[in-house]
Amino acid sequence: MRFKSLLMLAAALSMAVPAIAQEYRLDDLLITHPFATPSPPSVDHAAAYVDISIAGDEPDVLVGASTPASETVELHDMAMDGSAMQMFPVEEIEVPASTLLTMRPGGGYHLMLLDLVAPLREGDSFPMTLTFAERGEIDIHVQVMRAQDGRADAGELLHRHLE
Repeated sequence: MRFKSLLMLAAALSMAVPAIAQEYRLDDLLITHPFATPSPPSVDHAAAYVDISIAGDEPDVLVGASTPASETVELHDMAMDGSAMQMFPVEEIEVPASTLLTMRPGGGYHLMLLDLVAPLREGDSFPMTLTFAERGEIDIHVQVMRAQDGRADAGELLHRHLE
């Protein structure tokens, strides 16, 4: 009976811990912590977020993204206009060298998934390809999680990368 209780406790704890940050490398470019927030069943769009860093001296520009989870992926920015939050597409996202670009819910850059193939549910995952002007394409895997879990910082990996 005690063994069964320990197994149940271990299972509960494993579900309570946010997903471990994933990392993807393309030369000196590092992508970590790719995640998307769940979408309600009646909504055909969602947002995805990544952390990007470049350890070298040459910056790059994120110029596009694609995924089989949606018909279109747009690069977006979000800013306050008085008391209203405005979201708008951008052509590209500059990634300076030796700097961490962090995308998180609540403002700033994000990847807008338009015309979802199916709603995104917590615990789901999907592939995505990011396209950079200088370094080319990198394939990543995006985890779907609640916004508060996605806010977890993958900074340790990134700070190691930038040193």
